[in-house]
Amino acid sequence: MNTNVKRILSLSLCFLLLTGMAAGAVGCSKAEYHKITAEEAMKMMQESSSFILLDVRTEDEFMERRIEGAILIPNTEIESRAKDELPDKNELILVYCRSGKRSASAAYALVEMGYTNVYDFGGIIDWPFETVSGGLNQ
Repeated sequence: MNTNVKRILSLSLCFLLLTGMAAGAVGCSKAEYHKITAEEAMKMMQESSSFILLDVRTEDEFMERRIEGAILIPNTEIESRAKDELPDKNELILVYCRSGKRSASAAYALVEMGYTNVYDFGGIIDWPFETVSGGLNQ
């Protein structure tokens, strides 16, 4: 390789490293899918002052049994309702369903829409903590 090519490659590498470091320094977040356990979700809920607990099941399932404080946006409506009901794309969002399939699908959809702090903790069937029943989005 000649000297000019080496110099250009070196400068290009430095530019890429510096822009990557600058992005991290200003708090740019990358949207990516995160799978956690129910216990990890509970710990995050206890340690965070602001989060959204998102149930992506049907309204009937939600009314029957849910985690207190959860809001309902059925998985089939995530793409049409998220923009209005989840306006802060950097807010902590903890997603669950019945067994984990719909929560994974919804979490991936949110990430694809640019939400940066999304955690899927699977299904309510694996939730070892208290739940409530009745009432919509209460």
